[in-house]
Amino acid sequence: MPARFAWALLVVGLVAAPQALAGRWQRGEAEPPAAPANSEDTAVGNTVAELQRLMNNRELTELRTTYNGNYGASLLFHADSMNYYVALFHEKEFWRVIRTDAVDNAEALYVTFADQTKQLAQVYLDTVRLQAGKAYSEKLVALNERRLRGLQQEVEQQRQQSMQVSNAIQERKQQAVALSSDLRATNTQLETLDKQIKALQAQQVNPELSLPPVPAVAPAAAATPVAELPAQH
Repeated sequence: MPARFAWALLVVGLVAAPQALAGRWQRGEAEPPAAPANSEDTAVGNTVAELQRLMNNRELTELRTTYNGNYGASLLFHADSMNYYVALFHEKEFWRVIRTDAVDNAEALYVTFADQTKQLAQVYLDTVRLQAGKAYSEKLVALNERRLRGLQQEVEQQRQQSMQVSNAIQERKQQAVALSSDLRATNTQLETLDKQIKALQAQQVNPELSLPPVPAVAPAAAATPVAELPAQH
């Protein structure tokens, strides 16, 4: 198993809600890590408590600090004792503190702790990336859902408009058929009136007097002889 995954498994139970440190604590830009609360080692004055005491008294000089995610490593120097303190910490809690008076040893320890922060922070960094990717994907899903709803509404609106246009065209066709029938009837009536007008005009320009025809007369009946009356004496 790769070393960084072994370290990740070692601290997975400790990474509950990681928050990246925002600066160098030695210069007051972030709160320094604290010694573990209620620790027996603190009571007997181990290196963690010693480092914490020196930090509170501002007796240390910060030489180097490395942050990886919410893990960090620092190399500190105590001028009064000529001792170096190499610390590995997570968020605001010291995990390991080693004191040495050899500069080479201190530098080597610092490099080791700095490398360990890279391995330990990998889970945190992967989590940050995955959370960002998930949030981005959710935004895209929401955006595409809104676009889909918009397109569906637009298609439905176009369908309704198409039906309205189709109904209007059908109505216009029916009106055209009715108008065509009316036009034919009007043309027929116009032709009839035109013939009548032409007939009257022809009569007006005729120089001969036109009289209505005389009805035929029946032949005269034969004269009935009148009987002679007897002579009166």
